[in-house]
Amino acid sequence: MRPGACTSSLFLLALVAVSLDCIEAVRAQAYPSRPIKIVVPFPPGGPTDVMARLIVQPMTSKLGQSVIVENQPGAGGRSGSRAVASANPDGYTLLIGGTNINAIIPALYKNLSYDPIKGYAAVAAIASDAGVLVVGPTVAAKTLPKFIQNAKDNPGKLQYGTAPGLGSHLSAELLKLKTGTDIVYIPYKGGAPAITDLIGGQIDMLFNNKSVLLALIQERKLRALAVTSAKRWPELPEVPTLGENGFDGFPSDSWYGLVAPAGTPAAVIDKLNAAVNDGLKSAELRASLAKLGIEARAHTPQEFATVLADQAAKYDAIVRSTGIKIE
Repeated sequence: MRPGACTSSLFLLALVAVSLDCIEAVRAQAYPSRPIKIVVPFPPGGPTDVMARLIVQPMTSKLGQSVIVENQPGAGGRSGSRAVASANPDGYTLLIGGTNINAIIPALYKNLSYDPIKGYAAVAAIASDAGVLVVGPTVAAKTLPKFIQNAKDNPGKLQYGTAPGLGSHLSAELLKLKTGTDIVYIPYKGGAPAITDLIGGQIDMLFNNKSVLLALIQERKLRALAVTSAKRWPELPEVPTLGENGFDGFPSDSWYGLVAPAGTPAAVIDKLNAAVNDGLKSAELRASLAKLGIEARAHTPQEFATVLADQAAKYDAIVRSTGIKIE
């Protein structure tokens, strides 16, 4: 090829690139021009659904377009997640993701028809929810060491319950591995029936989130033995962390946030991120989160992507070390 022709080709390529950038910038300025949908891949009423509905009004006010929530439950969150991963990456279809969707699912399921990590672009964190290990009122142990000793003295007699494939399931199996205890796993369809059975004495322990268990602990219906966070909770200053009990390596928090299909323009993601972060400044929204014991988390897309990558690595290590398999 003649030098002049090569130079012309490079010029044309550069011109095309600049033109595409300009088109993207124009589209971003016009965005959003119609309602935005946030897909919740679980039934209404759970923590993920609550997070989505809390952020809808602030986003609507900031963006000047309606933001609606659509529940698409099924297959433990994989059905709705798959639908968003294959959606048009234009910023009008989002997913409420986080720990369960973008960290636990890829750790447990290796042959999915979509990529739960690379299939999305991180948009904005919303909040994090710490975990806690609780026992029922029929359990005599007042501390985690005494509970573990009881489990060692009675292999196969104590039971824990949770829905399969959640952070609570993985945390309990990791505790068994680290303590060398034989605590029988009882699978449940959801967290609520497991908690009911724990209070009733049908099972002995479980892990779950602060937002779910704090009120029951404060009402003395359940007893907290350890929290998963790095520091003790202000609401339960007498309850030590797992780290204080000598057990490190537990994921400390469950994260919730928005993700978009991979390929969504960066300028659109930045607009969405700004809308969420602005909403998280609302005293009313923060008060709503605080009532649930949940901490608001305002991050850049890059910071949220780092959080998700870190969580994915931690849960992948837990699944490999415990050998958990979900049928």
